[in-house]
Amino acid sequence: MYYTVDRGPEVHEPSIPDAWELVVGLEVHVELSTKTKLFCGCANHFGSEPNTNVCPTCLGLPGALPVINAAAVTSAMRLGRALNCEVKPSVMARKNYFYPDMPKDFQTSQYDQPTNENGWLDTPAGVRINIERAHIEEDTGKSTHVGGDGRISSAQYSLIDYNRAGVPLLEIVSCPDIRTAEEAKAYVAELRGIVLALDVSDAKMEEGSMRVDANVSVRPRGSDELRTRCEVKNINSLSSLGRAIAYEAKRHISLYDTGDRPIQETRHWDEEAGRTRSGRSKENEEDYRYFPEPDLTPLVPSVEELEAIDASLPELPGAQRSALAEAAGISAPDAGLIVERGHSQFALDTIAAGADGARVVVHINNNLAGGLGELTPELFAGLVQMETAGDLTSTQTKTVLAQMVESGGTAADIAAAKGFEAMDTSELDGMVDDLISSHPDEWTRFCEGDEGDAKKMAGFFTGQIMKATKGQADGKVIAQILNSRRS
Repeated sequence: MYYTVDRGPEVHEPSIPDAWELVVGLEVHVELSTKTKLFCGCANHFGSEPNTNVCPTCLGLPGALPVINAAAVTSAMRLGRALNCEVKPSVMARKNYFYPDMPKDFQTSQYDQPTNENGWLDTPAGVRINIERAHIEEDTGKSTHVGGDGRISSAQYSLIDYNRAGVPLLEIVSCPDIRTAEEAKAYVAELRGIVLALDVSDAKMEEGSMRVDANVSVRPRGSDELRTRCEVKNINSLSSLGRAIAYEAKRHISLYDTGDRPIQETRHWDEEAGRTRSGRSKENEEDYRYFPEPDLTPLVPSVEELEAIDASLPELPGAQRSALAEAAGISAPDAGLIVERGHSQFALDTIAAGADGARVVVHINNNLAGGLGELTPELFAGLVQMETAGDLTSTQTKTVLAQMVESGGTAADIAAAKGFEAMDTSELDGMVDDLISSHPDEWTRFCEGDEGDAKKMAGFFTGQIMKATKGQADGKVIAQILNSRRS
């Protein structure tokens, strides 16, 4: 069962011609943070000395038998339920082809009976991307090609580390519902947020614990056909994902425009060159010669297990955005950065303590990117209340906030120690009048210039007053006085 993708007005990828439409499906591999590998007791740990987390099972030695990791299966089902999937009885299968970094020369995965099917994910913009399946499989080892351009074809020799071989993965396969590079990035970012909220993986793209392959094709706008796709690998960041999709789409269009067409193949993203490069022809399902893994029994979750999983799910990013948006009086997308940083509950607690929601959001987004430090919701609420009451200017508030993060303490005590006092409006009135008298040309530009000129001169007058008052003047009050004189 799939769901209709409703993205409102027609979506257009700005980097490709209007006559063409981008079609993208993503395969996201998430390494599960279990203590041991999927089928053996070897440590699942990134950064160990090469070939130290290995045993006869993950080295594929004759007579070694796999035993399924129950914690990995539970994590896979939790992520499946968080992605609105149907969790079903499943069967492990052998996927056969030449793996230079898998010593047993096949991968234990799932084929026609995966654990999770028919799910969906909503991006922060409200676009629903259908998920075909999220299946369990083991990771491969890691090859390092030394010399040349880092590819095997030009390498002097290759090194293989089997520490990663057998690490549990969940491969999440989306339907080809994505129409722009920005939608692809938003989908992966939201998926990463869900993974982190569930604590089933650290989802570090730079370390390979979350990896993205993009299946890219194009078609004439208005068509519903699915043309030849190419799978782009070696994508290790969201920015690279967007660039790789845009490049590959333009490459396909160029081929069609010259009467040629792309071939189905695996291509690799070259970050330095900003382009994709041909890898190998893309296999079809029959080439993998799937068959059920004879040494593992089917996985059949009980009703009680699924009910316990559903009850254990935390509040996910979408729900966090909605709750914060309602509490702060902002849009859900505007709450996205706070949720992404993991500060949504802190923001909600601060608002509940009596702080203005809009100011809380502004400060967390702009002034707390480095972390919360010694700040608590109660202390933060006290600071915001002083700001909104006019006891502190925005500049003073930032200064006090920085100290609170570093060493704690109340806003009132820090403000008193720094000698911060709100300036009397009448004093600012006099300063503005003096500035107008001493800078008549600038005042004329402020009053009679175009919008850009007026904005520039407003900044000039505000800067002069801030300099004279050592930052103690309230910028909002200055703006009100300037505008009152202008009218």
